[in-house]
Amino acid sequence: MALSPLIRRLIEDLRCLPGVGPKSAQRMAFQLLERDRNGARRLADTLLQSAEKIGHCTQCRTLCETELCTICCDQRRDSRLICVVETPADVVALEQSSGYRGRYFVLMGHLSPLDGIGPNDIGLDLLAEQLKSDEVNEVILATNPTVEGEATAHFIHDMVQRLGITSSRIAFGVPLGSELEYTDSETLSRALQGRQPF
Repeated sequence: MALSPLIRRLIEDLRCLPGVGPKSAQRMAFQLLERDRNGARRLADTLLQSAEKIGHCTQCRTLCETELCTICCDQRRDSRLICVVETPADVVALEQSSGYRGRYFVLMGHLSPLDGIGPNDIGLDLLAEQLKSDEVNEVILATNPTVEGEATAHFIHDMVQRLGITSSRIAFGVPLGSELEYTDSETLSRALQGRQPF
């Protein structure tokens, strides 16, 4: 059966979502068109409003609808502590852990010279300005444990060190509830390197 041009376009547009291939996109499109037209209208309206009204916090660069996000507006947060992350999703993950009460800086990516992504492309110039003007005591580097994330963390560590500010790296290791025999060698190696006194 040949699909109509509009259905084909809907399927292709749904493929812009991460992890959505042709079959998943087709299932989503048919679900919305066959069984949930009201849901499709709400989704379309919410997507349109989100695209028009959601921007970036002028201080930490996370996604928000106002000039400053709720975290940056919260006077109870420790402004001497900044956690540097790659994406707004990382902020959400750390906030859900309930263990951090400082502020954030979102890079919106990581250094990748092969892709032409340098320090200014991920806002490191803005981070440096912020660190110079604020009274920050420590920068926590919470970039992903990938080659690019590690390179980004090292670059930021050097920058922060030149400013006379302490930097630390989040620990990586064996997840709670897992078994050592099923843990990959890189994770075990990091867990051993980051061991703590008992």
